[in-house]
Amino acid sequence: MEVTEKIEIEKAAIVGIVTYENPAEECEASLDELERLLDTAGGEVKVRLVQNKENPDVRTFLGSGKTKELRELCQNEGITLVVCDSELSPSQIRNMEDVLNEGDSEPIRVIDRSMLILDIFALHATSAEGKLQVELAQLKYTVPRLIGKGLSLSRQGGSGSIAARGPGETKLELDRRHIKRRMQALSTELEELEQRRATQRKQRDRSGICKVAIVGYTNAGKSTLLNRLTDAGILAEDKLFATLDPTTRKFALPDGTEILLVDTVGFIRNLPHHLIKAFRSTLDEAAYSDIIIMMTDASDKENQAQLEVTEKLLSDLDAGGKPTLCVFNKCDKEGESIPKPPTSVPSENVFYVSAKTGQNVDALITRLSEIVNEKTSRLVFEIPMSRQDEVAKMYRFAKVESIDYEGENTVVTAICDSRAKGMFEKWLKK
Repeated sequence: MEVTEKIEIEKAAIVGIVTYENPAEECEASLDELERLLDTAGGEVKVRLVQNKENPDVRTFLGSGKTKELRELCQNEGITLVVCDSELSPSQIRNMEDVLNEGDSEPIRVIDRSMLILDIFALHATSAEGKLQVELAQLKYTVPRLIGKGLSLSRQGGSGSIAARGPGETKLELDRRHIKRRMQALSTELEELEQRRATQRKQRDRSGICKVAIVGYTNAGKSTLLNRLTDAGILAEDKLFATLDPTTRKFALPDGTEILLVDTVGFIRNLPHHLIKAFRSTLDEAAYSDIIIMMTDASDKENQAQLEVTEKLLSDLDAGGKPTLCVFNKCDKEGESIPKPPTSVPSENVFYVSAKTGQNVDALITRLSEIVNEKTSRLVFEIPMSRQDEVAKMYRFAKVESIDYEGENTVVTAICDSRAKGMFEKWLKK
């Protein structure tokens, strides 16, 4: 008999604060996103609480009165998790938990947006590098938040306790020391993996093949597009951060030219800075690409804000200024309003598609092929027979179409990008 494990969904409350810098509309949109993050992590929102304050309370984030109100709501709804839509300090977490856990109710935990995103990243990381990056980010976030609470983290035993006399080393300090050792080991492993990634990038550069990065907001349909074009077979779900590890696949354009398509980790508003640093090596796939496909969910009412987040993160990664195709996906779900493309992208590079059904994807491929060909040219070279090393080198840095032998020269016809053209310019046929 088959036994299926029943997964219990955790009941949660999400909390946000409306301030001058975070107006009501922005706060509600961010809470909507937080609710979707919680759903991805396996939770269910039972309470949504918004507080109007000039600034978050330094002690309890919400303020004592609102925190007590939250406690009553949690007790009435059987809530065991509170998620705040801002980064909390260690003392704010401790003080909130102290207030929320007054009485005999089931223990209530408090986490913030960063902790929730880290939990989702841990859930979806599949590659060795992804798992290491997530663990390192979690540890970096945990160390300053280790707080001495309860017996397990007590400072030390009483002065008369056996084996606990004298100054000793506290449990808290032991935990911190162990975590720092683990962080050093993880950093070393990641450096080795980054060296391998750099070697792979050099090999791609030598091949002369054009690299196209598919970037955009999480759940915009990047993986679905890659699957449609290349049969990559990667996970594509209607959830935030369904795929975390970058995937690279070859794709042949209609004229036979091969390119590399790279599916990158999704962006999100308020993506914690330490996560950007932890995933820098994978996010840098956008910076090292030749062309960018910037995807946005056309059916999402927040698509304009999502575009702004994507453009800002690309700028932060020094990936701006590249030829960019702006793709509004999920147009089969779109309502009456047509999303406005960014002014930085020319109209001929804007497409409204459905990666799921294939709607208008052919037009996107045609334009991508045109851009790739604009970056390359067919050239003829005359190379002396004595310099066959240059012919061999050309195979590495250009796409050789044909070779003929005329007298003492080897005549090579090849498709070259600007880099290869400069490399072999002295052999160009006059």
